[in-house]
Amino acid sequence: MKKKNAKILVLCMAVLLAMCLVLTACGSSEKQPAGSGAQNEESTAASDNSGEGSKSSSGTLKPAPEIAGLTLESTMEKEYATEFDVFYYSDGFKVLSVSDGRQYLLVPEGKEAPAETGDLFILQAPLDHTYLAATSAMALILAIDAGNYVTLTGTNASGWFIPEAAEMVNNGQMVYAGKYSEPDYELLIDSGCNLAIESTMILHTPKVQEMIEKMDIPVFIDRASYESHPLGRTEWVKLYGAMYDKEEAAETMFAEKSQIVKDMENFKNTEKTVAVFNVKTDGTVQIRSPKDYIATMVELGGARYAFRDIATNSDTSSTLNISMEEFYATAVDADYLVYNGTIAEPIKSMDELYALSELFKDFKAVKEGNVWCTGNNMYQATDIVGEFILDINHMVTDGDESSMTFITKVQ
Repeated sequence: MKKKNAKILVLCMAVLLAMCLVLTACGSSEKQPAGSGAQNEESTAASDNSGEGSKSSSGTLKPAPEIAGLTLESTMEKEYATEFDVFYYSDGFKVLSVSDGRQYLLVPEGKEAPAETGDLFILQAPLDHTYLAATSAMALILAIDAGNYVTLTGTNASGWFIPEAAEMVNNGQMVYAGKYSEPDYELLIDSGCNLAIESTMILHTPKVQEMIEKMDIPVFIDRASYESHPLGRTEWVKLYGAMYDKEEAAETMFAEKSQIVKDMENFKNTEKTVAVFNVKTDGTVQIRSPKDYIATMVELGGARYAFRDIATNSDTSSTLNISMEEFYATAVDADYLVYNGTIAEPIKSMDELYALSELFKDFKAVKEGNVWCTGNNMYQATDIVGEFILDINHMVTDGDESSMTFITKVQ
């Protein structure tokens, strides 16, 4: 009876919260892209075995915590990722440490958490009813054959650009439980949800995060998009391997994918400049930070990122907003323009580009027919980041457009 009353109380709170969110949304003037997929999610946002933790670009990873009754045995080895650590303790316990300062104690199946866990968030294995709102994690989870752990999603079938994920929704293996900002709380409870994996977009709706946690559902915030190297983003497969006890599969997958990218490091740089951008509804231009993984992939692909020297005081944002005038000053002479269709709606013609600003007619890349656009599937494809590097190389060396995975030429 007490559990039922508690559930009713939580649902009443959820209804009140939803009403508040609707009122807040009504007051917002910024038009959001269509769909509930990765566009909104993307627009937001070396360890040794000593347990000391590594420095990250957007924060400091906490060292391995002391846990009464458990002994620290090792720290996960990483090559590129700076935004997480994994600490291994006795009796199969693990701590997942993330650069926002949050640490999660993973309790093995059949065991109980120690009596004193301090500020650790408790994850009780098996995490077999995961609500996944961070779409970028799905490709990595599927790559280690852990898709069966994800039974709830914050993205409907049309928002998934991973065919297997869309099929999981269509066949009922994964149930749509509302987007990250408006989850179906009752469905989460009734489905036995035992973990919510969120992108950093959840930080814009703190009351939603608070509500989920009040229902005793731990919230894990994925920060892979803050990695400065593309392989750092892919290396998050190791964290999910630890989360779902799939470390061996994660190591195998990462070794394979990282070798593909390492083989591209010998590309001769053409010194051609590439600007990756999108135009926002208010007329300002959003570019990738020079510290972002996209900028790194441009360089690995044999080109120079047009905004590599732009001053930025932020280590925590993957994007920067500048005026059209600032964008014009730097990018007007860029050899290639790549419109970021991952964040905004992809453009399909030059007329659509001109509709954003007539100034584009002055750009060197426009005059020479070197305007390209990414599809809106790239953000979710964390398992094949090497393909974008290849695309850039094909683009700047007049390679075969039909062999490109993520970018197409705008006619």
